[in-house]
Amino acid sequence: MATTRTTLTSRKIGQLLIVGFDGVEMTPNLSSLLKHLQPAGVILFARNIVTVAQTWRLLRDCQKCVSTPLFTCVDLEGGLVDRFRDVLGPTPSAADVFATGDRKLFRKHGQIIGQNCRALGFNVDFAPALDLAFEASRSVMASRVVSANPRETVAYARDFLAGLRSADVLGCGKHFPGLGEGKLDSHHELTAIKKSLTKLWAEDLLPYRTLRTQLPLVMISHAAYPPVTPVRTPASISKKWITDILRRRIGYRNLIVSDDLEMGAVLSATSVRQAAVEFVRGGGDLCLICHRTDYIAQAYDELVKMTEGDSKFAERVDESVRRVLSFKKKCAKALRRRPRPSSTTVEKLTRKLWEFGEEVRLAALDRREKDGKKMYSARTSPPPRRLPRR
Repeated sequence: MATTRTTLTSRKIGQLLIVGFDGVEMTPNLSSLLKHLQPAGVILFARNIVTVAQTWRLLRDCQKCVSTPLFTCVDLEGGLVDRFRDVLGPTPSAADVFATGDRKLFRKHGQIIGQNCRALGFNVDFAPALDLAFEASRSVMASRVVSANPRETVAYARDFLAGLRSADVLGCGKHFPGLGEGKLDSHHELTAIKKSLTKLWAEDLLPYRTLRTQLPLVMISHAAYPPVTPVRTPASISKKWITDILRRRIGYRNLIVSDDLEMGAVLSATSVRQAAVEFVRGGGDLCLICHRTDYIAQAYDELVKMTEGDSKFAERVDESVRRVLSFKKKCAKALRRRPRPSSTTVEKLTRKLWEFGEEVRLAALDRREKDGKKMYSARTSPPPRRLPRR
């Protein structure tokens, strides 16, 4: 009986994990890991991607090891975050596309990225970034963000998400509650954003409030927000941020995924095994662990242990597992695998991507020239003539 209970628990826990790994093909070790974990999803990076056919085959082989439909995930924003650059060519950044001021191109950005994801076998893109382009984070976020104005960020993100949807790819808003005023890179260090909840609500949280029904997933950042939660508590392990604010106050109903639990920011505050437990305890659904097999095993084992030993935590796990499986059923069309693309299809995608890059470049140049002429005209126009007093 105990063995049966442990087996059932282990199967459930897998649905709380999205995992990454090294290598470009299926191996006995990777096959064993996936069959044991039965994860909700996998994530690939540039280190895993060599050609379109190889990537498609690797994701197919991952699915063969797992009984439920996989979230096949990638980080692809364009610009600095472009995992397909060496396979299909460079994709314009969010900032480059936003600079055109053309909403049709905002949507086309998402559509082309979505079509490329689909061709390689991906059904989830961890984009767009909803962080605001404040000066404080310029050196960290750079061209990944579009505007300090939250409404302009919403305008770009709404159309980008619609473009992804048209290609049957699920998008993800990140990095909640917002890294716009984070001065440190969360990959390496814990950044503390000293901003009141009132100000965050009006600025950084506005995109999440506005797009809450249009975001299939929301990714939680590892930044700390001392005016809201304890000084060294990342949002990713905070019940206040995940449940009280995102779930209850904002009313978000879809899936919540952590940022990579291997990042220095969260590991400076706790261990990977404890981070996974606290993320789930706080209301999160999917623990993202992008590289190390030992970290994946530690998180998995700790989640199993806590589920078997703590009835309240087990209820929290059941809630997320039900949400994940229900979401997968609702999004069955997006999760369905497509046939491997032909070389002709790949050539068309490569050409289309290049043409889009040129379209964005010329549109942005044209807008700058128009803006420059307006500024010149304003500087050189004679002052308005004063009417005589009557």
